[in-house]
Amino acid sequence: MIAYSEVSAFTETPGHGNRAGVVLRAGELSRTDMQALAAQIGAPETVYVMRREGQILRVRYFTPTQEVDFCGHATVALGLTLAQAGEWDGTSVLYLDTLAGRVPLRLDSVVGVPQRVWMQQPAPSYRPLPRSIRTELAEALGIDARMVHRGLPMAAASTGLWSVFLPLLDSVILDGLEPDLPRIQALTEALGVVSLYAYAPMGVNRFAARDFAPAVGIPEDPVTGSAAGALMALLASQGRLPVRGERACGVVYQGHALGTPGEVEVELELQGERVTAVHVGGQATVEREGTWAPRPVVGR
Repeated sequence: MIAYSEVSAFTETPGHGNRAGVVLRAGELSRTDMQALAAQIGAPETVYVMRREGQILRVRYFTPTQEVDFCGHATVALGLTLAQAGEWDGTSVLYLDTLAGRVPLRLDSVVGVPQRVWMQQPAPSYRPLPRSIRTELAEALGIDARMVHRGLPMAAASTGLWSVFLPLLDSVILDGLEPDLPRIQALTEALGVVSLYAYAPMGVNRFAARDFAPAVGIPEDPVTGSAAGALMALLASQGRLPVRGERACGVVYQGHALGTPGEVEVELELQGERVTAVHVGGQATVEREGTWAPRPVVGR
């Protein structure tokens, strides 16, 4: 029997944020097993710890339909689950070996109680998009291209997973989106990205967002840590975030349209306008725990 937890990340309120499956001991599971369990749990992503050597964990991530290189909210969920299980006290950095690279984790605690997990995401990358695609992206979201914000960047960016970032004028437009999921899937696949991430300003360093990833089996992701980090890195790289010294910070609010609000905190390190490190943090809460039996292989 394989023990697993269902954890809501980027919130401290049960039923809010983004749900992830967490399996701390998955070394004996096959790829088929991991895919089947991820589908049964039904969370946007499930993270599996394949092995641990000291402070280094080898992990894999699965959506209900396929494996992905990295997932921010599942990483936060994993960090909190390890801390609550007594397998990480936060006195030293924990490292996750993922398909997107090595991801360091640190833990904030208050009087010994784990409060917030911070992950340093893979280095940001960016790709420009042709202006002509603005109308297609807007129409795929059910809006007119005139509702796209012309003063904020429209581009593809990644801190582990590629997304297309489309700025909208305000959060009212964002809340009223009527996404055409087949069209979004076709566009994201053609652009070589995982999702279409729409965002709108709420302040100088605060943004609301919605993220659509039908190409990987996620019609709308409630709260997306990896994309929030990529968004802030993109904004900072184009001088759209206030910088103090060599640091910038911001907050992304996501999930309200689904009734599962969550909050992602992002801290950036910069050299000039070049982002050298992206740190994404959030809270998490364990919703439930269960066990699962892999289907036996015929002939064994």
